[in-house]
Amino acid sequence: MKRKRLSQTFNLSFLDVMSCGFGAVVLIFLIVDHASSTLQNTTENAELAEARLLEEDIEREQRLIVEALNSQQEVEQEITEISGVSQRLQREVAKLKEELAEEDAESLAKLEHIKQLKTEIKNLEEKLDRLRSAAEEGQGRRSRFIYGEGERQYLTGLRVGGDRILILLDASASMLDRTVVNILRLRNLPPEKRRGAPKWQSMVGTMDWLTAQLPNESLYQIYAFNTEVWPVLKGTEAEWLSVADTPLLEEAMDEVRRLVPTGGTSLVKAFEAVDRFVTQPDNIILITDGLPTQGAKAGSGKVNAEKRLKFFESALRALPEGIPVSVILAPMEGDPVAAAAYWNLAIRTNGAFMSPSRDWP
Repeated sequence: MKRKRLSQTFNLSFLDVMSCGFGAVVLIFLIVDHASSTLQNTTENAELAEARLLEEDIEREQRLIVEALNSQQEVEQEITEISGVSQRLQREVAKLKEELAEEDAESLAKLEHIKQLKTEIKNLEEKLDRLRSAAEEGQGRRSRFIYGEGERQYLTGLRVGGDRILILLDASASMLDRTVVNILRLRNLPPEKRRGAPKWQSMVGTMDWLTAQLPNESLYQIYAFNTEVWPVLKGTEAEWLSVADTPLLEEAMDEVRRLVPTGGTSLVKAFEAVDRFVTQPDNIILITDGLPTQGAKAGSGKVNAEKRLKFFESALRALPEGIPVSVILAPMEGDPVAAAAYWNLAIRTNGAFMSPSRDWP
């Protein structure tokens, strides 16, 4: 006989409950595990952020350390430079102290020397005042005045006086320079260059000085000569001009400054012009630099010393007797006989012979 099987409802429900409980446990485990992971990630992120901040702080501190080291090096360099400057200044101060000590030792001697100089200056000033007073007394009789170096009385033996004074100025090419080589070079230059030649300018200065020494009450005439002879003031040939006529005398000097040295030298024509004055001069001043190179007639070619001396002797025969002739000779090379010849002329006529220095007047 078959047994009836009993249904067990309880067993099915228990399994369900167990399954649900197990599922719940698994779910809780998952939830807890996820929360733990999230918390761990959050913690790690915070730590990383903090680590980065620390790294930045470290880098900043390292930069500050580097900057501090650089600043220290600069400061040390400046200290070194300042120390060097300080040492140099100390050496200079020591040197100055030594110099001051030496100056203090010499100060008494210097003061004494200064006193002597002051005394000498005072004496010179008194002498200068006396000379000025004497010059002013002499200038009262002059028509022109030359100040500065032109007042130096180098030609103390030259008599710049008389009632009628004739000045004969050599305007030949040889008056350009003292050497033959330079004369040959300068004579082909333009007129402006020839006027500026140092020797010629010295002769113009001589004329300036002479005209300033002429007595105010005298008469004068200025002739220039080379191969010809002519008065520097056109239209005044064989006429005597008044020194007191200052504008006319200044005009004559302006014409002298315009002269251009050229050509040869004919002294005989210059002396022949003396005889054309109705009233003869009582003083002749001849400014030249050597024996003549031309006679009464124009010549050509070179002339030697012997021929030049013959031209000079021929010129002397044309000179009227009894007139003092003073000679201002500007030396030139290659004419050694000139000084003796002109000195003899000056002595024979009771004139004066001068060969001034380069810086006169």
